[in-house]
Amino acid sequence: MPRVKRGTVRHDRRRKVLKRAEGYYLGKSKLFRYAMEAVDRAGQYAYRDRRTRKRDFRRLWIIRIGAAARRHGLNYNQFIHGLKTAGADLDRKVLAGIALDDPAGFARLAEQAKAAIGRTA
Repeated sequence: MPRVKRGTVRHDRRRKVLKRAEGYYLGKSKLFRYAMEAVDRAGQYAYRDRRTRKRDFRRLWIIRIGAAARRHGLNYNQFIHGLKTAGADLDRKVLAGIALDDPAGFARLAEQAKAAIGRTA
């Protein structure tokens, strides 16, 4: 069996892992074996939380829209239904931004939603 020499490949791999582990606590930033475990686990958390972040933001937007809609005499479901009936094609991210930054604009949207609900009832 031939002898395997992997000097630069091995060093490059270790350097890459240790570079990703910079700032980790104690041996996890200095010792390859522990750094490898920490980097793998960090990658798993990052993968999982990229999906969780989408859920969390949608939940936040819905809470903000619901709070702003209640100020205008509607609950969240009525407001969204009214907007869809009125043909206002805005997503929750945009609606939450309007609710936060432009209360007058949100009031106009709420009036549109109320008018649309009144037509269908």
